[in-house]
Amino acid sequence: MRLIKKIFVLSALSAALAASSVSVSADTKPTIKIGYVEGWDDSVATTNVAARVIEKRLGYQVQLVPVAAGVMWQGVARGDLDATLSAWLPVTHGAYWNNFKDKVVDLGANFNDAKIGLIVPDNADVKSVGDLEAKKTEFGSRIVGIDAGAGVMQKTSEAIKAYGLDYQLMPSSGSAMTAELARSEAASKPIIVTGWKPHWMFAKYKLKFLEDPKKVFGEAEHVDSVVNPGLETKAPTVVAFLKKFQWKPGEIDSVMLATQNGEKPTAAADAWISAHGDRVDSWVK
Repeated sequence: MRLIKKIFVLSALSAALAASSVSVSADTKPTIKIGYVEGWDDSVATTNVAARVIEKRLGYQVQLVPVAAGVMWQGVARGDLDATLSAWLPVTHGAYWNNFKDKVVDLGANFNDAKIGLIVPDNADVKSVGDLEAKKTEFGSRIVGIDAGAGVMQKTSEAIKAYGLDYQLMPSSGSAMTAELARSEAASKPIIVTGWKPHWMFAKYKLKFLEDPKKVFGEAEHVDSVVNPGLETKAPTVVAFLKKFQWKPGEIDSVMLATQNGEKPTAAADAWISAHGDRVDSWVK
């Protein structure tokens, strides 16, 4: 009886230690730091959905770090950030890629058929960027932009020179740009903004990209998930997930619109995840 009792106690102790080990292991998973651009609605939506999947399904804590695009790339390259899901390639962030490609790993696209360029109301009497010079009085010789360091701003500066436009590019922010767009739409006034898709404004307003025959803004782009090389060792299951994480056409729209309508990004992300369990399963299996 004493021997049986001793075996039972040892077994219970081993089980307790094993449970404790699992608990400690879960509790000591490293925090994953993901950089994103706060003023970009697609960046906010994509990053929050991915972060909630990493937290809920993979068991890691995630710290979201809002930064400018250049700082975002530098942070991933240096290891201050583990990842970004907001790398616009090959054109928009082409310069950043050239600077840091030896220090980061591109896991592939999370959104295909992305695009940047100049956007006007659908009924505007212009078709191409080259048509703008003749319409500068109508548009007030101004293009409403976003943050000065953004790739679309750099390309717009190049387009102004390439097409010989006597226009002023007005830096602001993503939210300030859409606010001015909303005012112009309400007043039925012409406006030119720097823009991109995916973006909720195409669901809310009738807009069009201006054709770019000189290809200053490039062709269709893709938004990639780029990580620090150390993440593979730090959190291999996170890397495996990010390799599979990719939006289908139209999927991101509801998340962007929800946040634009005042819902918190985490709540919008949770709602999408709850409604699309099969898609999430396909990413984490």
